[in-house]
Amino acid sequence: MARIIGVANQKGGVGKTTTAINLAASLAVLEMKTLLVDADPQANSTTGVGFDLHNITSSLYNCMVDGTAAQDVILKTNVPNLDLIPSHIDLVGAEIEMINYPNRENVMKSLLDPVKELYDFIIIDCSPSLGLITVNSLVAANSVVVPVQCEFFALEGLGKLLNTIKIVQSRLNPDLEIEGILMTMYDGRLRLSNQVVSEVRRHFDEMVFETIIHRNTRLSEAPSFGKPVILYDSDSKGAINYLNLAKEILIKNNISIETE
Repeated sequence: MARIIGVANQKGGVGKTTTAINLAASLAVLEMKTLLVDADPQANSTTGVGFDLHNITSSLYNCMVDGTAAQDVILKTNVPNLDLIPSHIDLVGAEIEMINYPNRENVMKSLLDPVKELYDFIIIDCSPSLGLITVNSLVAANSVVVPVQCEFFALEGLGKLLNTIKIVQSRLNPDLEIEGILMTMYDGRLRLSNQVVSEVRRHFDEMVFETIIHRNTRLSEAPSFGKPVILYDSDSKGAINYLNLAKEILIKNNISIETE
């Protein structure tokens, strides 16, 4: 039965989609059957694993609005063990179309339930807004990874997101956990990066992953080639960082890792 992890932060430019793609791919490389769900209307996770949006005929939008079964939209990626539910720009309008649905906060949970037994992990790239699609993602999820950029305003959007998570916990999904806060775009040469990491660790302590994602050219380049960084350059710092994150999550969830 899959553990469902949402990757969420409404603050732009923090590495949300980069984390969703590369965490999912790294789990797949570690032989975990993984489903990546692109719940962001920008569909960057979809293109980031190699799909042309013009060739997508059915997407998460069809599942959430039309009731299309998840099994009917799942695509196999070029990464062994990694499948995708793609997104589409139409998802922007889904919140309005779903407004009168009964149990509208539970639509994603209902559509993922039938495929949970097929996977070890389901990773959701959440919408960047804190609207109905993100609430759906948090209701469906067991836990949330929160990427935070190593910059001056790092904590700015974090409070709002954590408050949203608390509301979802209290009203809709009492079992929702914080999987961890992930520091991204770290540059060890900059005093600011180190100060931000120290500040976030001081505030949130054990909620912060040990793994830190460094600024890395290969990590930035990979999406334009439609590849997770572990396929684009497996020896790059970005690939190693995300593989370490995946291992940290497996260890946290008491899942053994096969070592050569």
